[in-house]
Amino acid sequence: MGAHHEKQFPGEDDAYRSARDTLLAAEKELRLRTEEVAALRRTLPQGGAPGEDYAFIDCASDQAVKLSELFADGKNSLAIYSLMFAPGDDAPCPMCTSLLDGLDGQAGHINDRMNFAVAAKASTMELNDWAQQRGWNNLHLISSGGNSYNVDYFAEDEDGNQWSMMNVFVKDAGAAVTHSWGSELFLSPPEDGLHNRHVDQLWPLWNLFDLTPEGRGADWYPGLNYT
Repeated sequence: MGAHHEKQFPGEDDAYRSARDTLLAAEKELRLRTEEVAALRRTLPQGGAPGEDYAFIDCASDQAVKLSELFADGKNSLAIYSLMFAPGDDAPCPMCTSLLDGLDGQAGHINDRMNFAVAAKASTMELNDWAQQRGWNNLHLISSGGNSYNVDYFAEDEDGNQWSMMNVFVKDAGAAVTHSWGSELFLSPPEDGLHNRHVDQLWPLWNLFDLTPEGRGADWYPGLNYT
């Protein structure tokens, strides 16, 4: 694959440049494969309709909001991230929190093109308190504590454990809502050496670590704070 260019970094020798050219070809191939997978995702046939028009509680208004009402006019795609945060928990999942720390800053850009919400089983009071602690000012937070959304879309198991999931829904011209995509990598058995983190493509943290010689590390995970 034609990836070579004529630029050279200061002080690099031939062996370093050759290794970089090999890596660059692999990086270009990965980018092309990523585009192919995204195109494949866009060609999925229509998914199933939700069993009900789930009623959530909006954390900003403390009023009920239905799934169908989470779609703004002219925006037909809705992504819902399920935050691992059950009623009575001291704090949500640190991994989820790390992801949402970043998405809060991107929310203005996201909402200009699509709909995005964060659902958790915790109460609106608990969600708002946590958002205040983290400085989340832009995320659309909704409580799923009064419906079966978490169970139906694999964010809660039969024992009541909370799990992270990203699900995408679409609304057609007739206002019918259907499921479009879910982060099923989380549900599939992990391959050797492949952690089943399922939303890495949205998460700059891991991708930034991948640029370094130390990489992601075998044992490091995000914390809620660092001392």
